Amino acid sequence: MSAIKLAIVGVGKIVHDQHLPAIAANPDFALLASASRNNTIDGLPGFKTIEEMLAAAPEIEAVSLCMPPQYRYAAAHAALTAGKHVFLEKPPGATLSEVADLEALAASKGLTLFTSWHSRYAPAVQPAKAYLAAHAPTAMHVIWKEDVRHWHPNQDWIWQAGGLGVFDPGINALSIVTEILPSQVFLTSASLEFPENRDAPIAAELHFQDAGALRVLAEFDWRQTGKQSWDIIVDTADGQVKLSDGGARLWIAGEEQPLDKEAEYPSLYRRFAALVKAGRSDVDVAPLRHVADAFMLGRRKVVEAFHD
Repeated sequence: MSAIKLAIVGVGKIVHDQHLPAIAANPDFALLASASRNNTIDGLPGFKTIEEMLAAAPEIEAVSLCMPPQYRYAAAHAALTAGKHVFLEKPPGATLSEVADLEALAASKGLTLFTSWHSRYAPAVQPAKAYLAAHAPTAMHVIWKEDVRHWHPNQDWIWQAGGLGVFDPGINALSIVTEILPSQVFLTSASLEFPENRDAPIAAELHFQDAGALRVLAEFDWRQTGKQSWDIIVDTADGQVKLSDGGARLWIAGEEQPLDKEAEYPSLYRRFAALVKAGRSDVDVAPLRHVADAFMLGRRKVVEAFHD
């Protein structure tokens, strides 16, 4: 099979930091063009809209959509309607209904739709999942706290309705939680802190349980300075499991485990290529469903205004 002719829509920091190196290193893809309101990729034709791009370059076979989630549905619908396979950056959409509609459209056209969750490909995730499959978890504590001014400076979209606020990084933690737990958990209560001048939360506390005795506490906060915290701690009868640095490091019963080198985005593109070749889709909305439940069930608390 020849290289898949790919285009990127929404050219921002994550594209330059992660997507472009992963694509360049993968012989299954040939990057042809980009579409973005304000940015281009050096050496490639650049267009303002996906519609302009698809009209000018009909040979494109697949697109990676990396714009904010509020704008992703229209672009994905346009791509699928034009017969293109679609890679969705996380989160896959602004609502669950959008993603369900795209899944149905992709299926009707025999196209691949891939809801990518890059944190699931962190090196600690699969070893932790295997351990927890053999050693039942009894409790879990998720601590995902970082400095929004460092990671998302001057990004107004992330504070708008649909931008998810602190759930933009928090959903990465939830993607790991839903991957490594052997049982399904559901939200029982939540507290969301909204700056008085913003439409999205800056902090959240979530409580989950499964059908048995497992309880999960997740704490998300965008106000942490200094050392950043991306940790998941799981208690079992046979010792504690700790994933740290977003899943880059793993301890089991107090001993750090040897892990493969981090390769989240190369793994995502290998997965996307395999799905396209097999004529299959991979649509998982479990992390987004938990976020939707938090907005539905969570108690709202107004806190001091946030200014960049």
